[in-house]
Parts: sequence; C-alpha cells; structure tokens
Amino acid sequence: MGHKVHPYGFRLGVSRTWTAKWYRDKEYTELLQEDIAIRQLVARRLANASVSMVEIERGINHVTVTIHTAKPGIVIGKGGANVEVLRQQIGALSKSKVKLEIKEIRQPELDAYLVATNIAQQLSRRIAFKKAMKQAIQRTMKAGAKGVKIAVAGRLGGSEMGRREWDREGRIPLGTLRADISYGQVHAHTTYGRIGVKVWIYRGDIAPERAPRELAATGSAAAAGAA
Repeated sequence: MGHKVHPYGFRLGVSRTWTAKWYRDKEYTELLQEDIAIRQLVARRLANASVSMVEIERGINHVTVTIHTAKPGIVIGKGGANVEVLRQQIGALSKSKVKLEIKEIRQPELDAYLVATNIAQQLSRRIAFKKAMKQAIQRTMKAGAKGVKIAVAGRLGGSEMGRREWDREGRIPLGTLRADISYGQVHAHTTYGRIGVKVWIYRGDIAPERAPRELAATGSAAAAGAA
C-alpha cells in the first residue's frame, strides 16, 4: 500500500505555517467549531471570488480572519460594502471582536487550489479532461512554476467505470522539506457523478530559517579556522 503524506502537513513548522494560529486548553472544541463555521461562511459567501485560503488568528478577545483571494474587488465590493456585511456575519458567529483582512493573490496560476477549482469548473461544463489538464499545465509553467502535476479521478468523460488519469511537467520533489509545494484538491460535480481533481505545483525552494545554535556552531568553526 502507498503511504501518501499531505504536502502541507509534512512541511508544517519547516517551510509552512498553520492556517489557524491559536491555542486553548478548555474551550478548544467550541473555538474549533467556530473556525469551521467561519470557513464555511466565507466559502459560501465568496464562492465566485477565487478564495484560496482563510487564515484565522486569535488573541485574548479578538479574532483576525485573513482571506487570500485572486479577486479582491469582488470581496471588498463597492465602497467596502461587501466586507462590512461579511464582517458582521462573521461577528454573529464569534463572541470575540472580528478583524477582517484581504490579501491579494498576485499569480493565481501558481496557486494549486485555484488551478484545481478552474479545472473542476471546466469538467462541470463538460470540457474534455485532457484538454483542461494540458491548458492548466501550460498556463502554470508559463507563470514561472518549476513543475506541475495534475491528477483527475472518477467517471472521466462519463465512462461506466471510474479511473485515474494524470499528467505532469517539470519536477515535483514531494520528499524535499524545503521545496515550496502548493497543493489543492477540489471535487467537480458533474451529471454522471463526482470527479476529484488534485494539483501539485512546485514553485522553487524556501531556505529554512537556521536555528541560533547552528549559527553559533558555524560561527565558532569559522573562528577556529581563521585562528
């Protein structure tokens, strides 16, 4: 059996950080359910705004929700009207004071979740899966990615039996911790069932922050060499 590891969970604390930054001992369950409700609300309200990720950070009596989107204009709305409505709706779910931040994704072609969402929408419109995959790979590589892999699984093209097809270009070093891998998984809802879309994008390497102990050791070694 294969032992597949989630690309984000594998890199937590090394080249990636958590999407929920808070800690509680007693009210953990309630806050976790609140987090899930906030994420579901954002996904429902901003379904057409190309939202890739929602970060939630909690203080003592406040919660900061950061929305990463490729279409900040849709999220903000005319004169910031949409943001204010969304802040009020999130405030209704949370007991804490809510602060809402919008961050723009400059290159949506290098965000795996947005690429997977785009392919899933094409599959729902009955576009051939091979054509959708090829076009997505070309756009991503043109945007500056070092490698991309796309896998689709299900009743492809309406076939009787489900199968898995994939395509790739460039390198995808999934076993390397310093590799900046963007990963996205989306379900395409079609008339003949659900088709899963997975996308991996390799965007280069991230130099991990060196520990102070390591820096001290290299500094003392250099001093010894100079002596």
